[in-house]
Amino acid sequence: MKKLLFISIILSLSSFDSIAQQSIFTSRKSKVDFVSDAPLELIKASSNKLMGIIDTEKRTFAFSIPTETFKGFNSPLQQEHFYENYIEAKVYPVSTFEGKIIEQVDLKQDGVYSIRAKGILSIHGVEQERIIKVDLRISKGVIYANSNFTVMLQDHNITIPRVVFQKIAEEIKVSVNIEFEKKK
Repeated sequence: MKKLLFISIILSLSSFDSIAQQSIFTSRKSKVDFVSDAPLELIKASSNKLMGIIDTEKRTFAFSIPTETFKGFNSPLQQEHFYENYIEAKVYPVSTFEGKIIEQVDLKQDGVYSIRAKGILSIHGVEQERIIKVDLRISKGVIYANSNFTVMLQDHNITIPRVVFQKIAEEIKVSVNIEFEKKK
């Protein structure tokens, strides 16, 4: 359902006239990393399948990432357990973040900006309002965004079996790097 909502947002933005489209930026490159640093095990995975759109005029955004696109892990079995037992990718195939940029910055001007993105982060079917700090660099019509934040597993109803409690951190560190260009 979230995937359909994200697609409908993109399609509705596509119907704007050419003046409005000048304020629409879509992702062209992305990388999302996560790290679980537990007492007995360090788990890392990443994906380059984050899709995003920013309306610089309205200061709104929408991001979506298919949960089964994360690769890395320490073994294929660990990856399988992540998809099936923890993130439940078949039931919750997409994670999203949608909302608004708080600061009144002109995202059409080259420069470096520190902003806050306020919106609804949906992971594992649980929506949570979040404010996430983002560093932006705008150069020659390209927006580069970088962010680091944490996700508490309990906030998204992701449970860790007692038998592996020492191997999976309760707080996951997330790093996002994304490059946007004007919609053509």
